[in-house]
Amino acid sequence: MSHDVIDTAPTPPGPGKGTGPGKRTDNVSVEGYQQTLSRRHVTMIAMGGAIGVGLFMGAGGRLASTGPALIFSYAIAGVIAYLLMRALGELIMYRQTSGSFVSYAGELFGKKGAYLSGWMYFINWAMTGIAELIAIGLYFQYFFPGVPVELSALCALVLLVAVNLMSVKAFGEFEFWAACLKVGAIVIFLVVGTVMVVMNAQVGESHATVNNLFHGGSMFPKGGLVMILALNAVIFAYNAIELVGITAGEMKNPEREVPKAIRAVVLRIVVFYVGSVSLLAMLMPSDQYKSGESPFVTVFATMGLDWVGSVMNFVVITAALSSCNSGLYSIGRIFRTMANNGHAPAWLTRMSSRYVPYAAILSIAAVYLVGVLANIWLGGSYAFDLALNTASIGVIFTWASIFACQIMLRHRRGKVSTLPMPGSPWTSWIGLIALLVITVLIGFDTLTKPDGSQYLLGLWTLCTVPVLALVLWFGWQFVKKNEPKNALFS
Repeated sequence: MSHDVIDTAPTPPGPGKGTGPGKRTDNVSVEGYQQTLSRRHVTMIAMGGAIGVGLFMGAGGRLASTGPALIFSYAIAGVIAYLLMRALGELIMYRQTSGSFVSYAGELFGKKGAYLSGWMYFINWAMTGIAELIAIGLYFQYFFPGVPVELSALCALVLLVAVNLMSVKAFGEFEFWAACLKVGAIVIFLVVGTVMVVMNAQVGESHATVNNLFHGGSMFPKGGLVMILALNAVIFAYNAIELVGITAGEMKNPEREVPKAIRAVVLRIVVFYVGSVSLLAMLMPSDQYKSGESPFVTVFATMGLDWVGSVMNFVVITAALSSCNSGLYSIGRIFRTMANNGHAPAWLTRMSSRYVPYAAILSIAAVYLVGVLANIWLGGSYAFDLALNTASIGVIFTWASIFACQIMLRHRRGKVSTLPMPGSPWTSWIGLIALLVITVLIGFDTLTKPDGSQYLLGLWTLCTVPVLALVLWFGWQFVKKNEPKNALFS
């Protein structure tokens, strides 16, 4: 078995020495990163990355098109997310690396596995980051209608790049407090929403009540199939929980803290998602929500509490900033791992004197810039939804690679991890099959236009798959020319 792709980055630069060799310190990993993140950082980074526009913006349109059945979609996706994190936990405790699943795929499936995992993760965060930035611009117009979406998005991008280039500790602190703000807002919403339902509070022309769950005659007013079809978008909402694997390479005492972080992340996110969507469905009939507007803002605006809607809108902007910030961090590390493996340009391995992969971060920022500017020509009509769905393809592939790596690790090495996946290999196979079913069903996903006609969103999303496959195939032909034949596959 080839171990050539295990990420072993060169010695990091010392302060003020550019990319040349520098003095090693005790808190610098073999990959060249400072291990300064604590469990509170890692937990909130993963939660902050996951709790973004998927919930704060995407839930409104999905409630309108799916109905209260969306609750079950989030619950099913939560089970898949739990299995994923347990599979990832076994891999992390086997070996901590900022290359995460890309490094594991390289060790267990050879160079081709690392190549596919890395570039599909890039596609995931390229599309996700663009969608988050567009969302920031859209929500900023709530306060300043005359400001172009692209201008707000570009200002946000400059801010996030600056934070990421400072140091991993600066990134960790920014992400911790940003995540605290939106997590705190969700907790307050859960408390206030529960009180409103108990008191049967008036919300517009209706009342907050459990009966709203059956407003259309049942919890499945659009049929049971739409609940399954919604899993594509819901899986995207759980995107970024895998960040625990990437941050493990820059975490203090990972052997002790990673298991705690994994359990905390999964439990809290599932509770927040399922709880929030359940309350939203009880506060108002689901057909009163609409796409393009935060369901939280919709509720309070309907009640005439515009100032609360303004506060929630600010939280939504923070949520998108936080999620995009996590994306810059994660893909920067993955990009550097890919460059070390020969799957991306060599200059992406460059590190700053603060042990930050600045070249990789600036590269993904350039992709975000192009995506934001492209929104001008696309007009933003369905660019946001198409970007989210395309990102979902990357999410599904990334999650599938984690399940596959866990299966292969257990097959080859046995129980070598201190945090084994329960029920392996069957639980990982269940996760893989569920992801395959979701991928097939993407093609049936639609959105309703304002004129009542249907936009074939899922079909357009699947049309991007052969294009991506062709691009990746050409890239692989270029990469493998410089690889020894026995290193291409495990």
